[in-house]
Amino acid sequence: MPPQPAAATIQLSDLGAYQHAVRVVLTTDVVTATRPRPGMLEAVLRWADQLSKDLRDHLGYTLIATTRQVRLIRRLDGLDPTQTTIFTAKSGRPFDRRRLAYLCLILASFQRSRVEVSLADLVRAFTPSANAIDGLGFNPTVSAHKAAVVDVLDWLADRGALRLSDGSADAWSADTERGDALYDIDHDICAALFRPARPVQHLTSAAGLLDATYVSAKRGAQREAAAQRAARALLEHPVVYYAQVEPEVAEALRQTGVAENLARLTGLAVERRAEGVLLADAGGRFTDRPFPGRGGAVNRAAGLLLAKIADVLEDPDEAPLLLPLPAESADQRDLLEKIDAALPLAGVVTELAWSAPLEEDPDPERTGGTPQTTDTDPSSAEPSRAEQSRADPTGRTQPLVPFIADSGLRAMINDLYDELGPASFTVTWQHDPRGLLNAAVAFLADLRLLRRVDAGVLVLPAAARYRNIKAALPVRHAEGQLALDLFGGDVDGDIDGDSGGDGDDD
Repeated sequence: MPPQPAAATIQLSDLGAYQHAVRVVLTTDVVTATRPRPGMLEAVLRWADQLSKDLRDHLGYTLIATTRQVRLIRRLDGLDPTQTTIFTAKSGRPFDRRRLAYLCLILASFQRSRVEVSLADLVRAFTPSANAIDGLGFNPTVSAHKAAVVDVLDWLADRGALRLSDGSADAWSADTERGDALYDIDHDICAALFRPARPVQHLTSAAGLLDATYVSAKRGAQREAAAQRAARALLEHPVVYYAQVEPEVAEALRQTGVAENLARLTGLAVERRAEGVLLADAGGRFTDRPFPGRGGAVNRAAGLLLAKIADVLEDPDEAPLLLPLPAESADQRDLLEKIDAALPLAGVVTELAWSAPLEEDPDPERTGGTPQTTDTDPSSAEPSRAEQSRADPTGRTQPLVPFIADSGLRAMINDLYDELGPASFTVTWQHDPRGLLNAAVAFLADLRLLRRVDAGVLVLPAAARYRNIKAALPVRHAEGQLALDLFGGDVDGDIDGDSGGDGDDD
């Protein structure tokens, strides 16, 4: 039996407030009395029952709501390397591996019997565990180690897991002998912050962190599970291309229901085109990467780079190479292999360990069914139409998308520097066009507008909607950056709308 439509019991006059509560829950890792701002916990708890039902029925998510905190437990269908902004220091810099390791060790050192802890005692408790890990360690005389601890404590305090009652972490960092800090511990929030699908000490593959809920073989149950996977993909990513997802997920997204329910649930707008679907967020508040916008130099350079790419694609004298768009399953397989290659197996209890199920690899390039070329430049040889239209492991023919070589991208960024002047790209990047190019391409790849491949990028369909981005001259800001001007346009068959619909803050 299909679930009720989203927000079925919400009156039209209350729908806006309900949708706002949904967006807060989806974009905030944990909602407390002060996070993301005072008053939001009460606004969310008002709708807790309906929220829990809608998120469970349409997304398969679990909402944990108490009088002190609200936490959404997601079901992961795949690993997403773009969701990194949740672990950042106050400076805005993402956590490195040391800080992530310290965060896990500090959380593990908290004892339920203790409601407060001094920073000195906390460091003494987690230091032996840190020093027992090769390549990690903790030395109180090393400034970088102390700075990492302070960043972790600030991160926990920001989420209410710790509350500073006396002293200062900065004073401890400046002088570990005389400085100290006293923290109150909220064990409920600490427990809510870390909820893996399986005990991580019993995993032999990162695939064990992904959703593996049993689904009945009945056709109705299979359709419902596919609809939930489709809804999760649409909600967590800026755009979903039909050719990249599983056939049953693509079919669920093509039909009316999944996207429309999410639109009513979140207040976003559905944008459909032949290649895929997205949730458009005109306000740019339902995403951790608003684009285009008046952000930093990377955001602006990314927009201008798309305009340069569009000029090449629309030039009748240019005939860009077309290559098949790889399926997401290939990206997931490569990412899992990289993570598993560094997975520590020491201490894993073999009898309790979870291992990924063995399955036959259908990719001919991995099984040796197709000879691999030794040429690293895809533009050096024109493949036949049959080679370009190769099928993915599921038997579907993958669509062809334009390929832009790295040499072409470098020429584009050099042209932008010549046209606008190096000073337009701020002090950070004015002498580093290659670094800015790499940052802009990575940013666009996170938005699923470009896809990195060997020796270049693939231009994905949603990129066409930004082809008319221009530098708005002569407007200049105090920091010397140029604004962007976005003129509307439409390309038949291309995805249109705002590419800010991914709520992947969590």
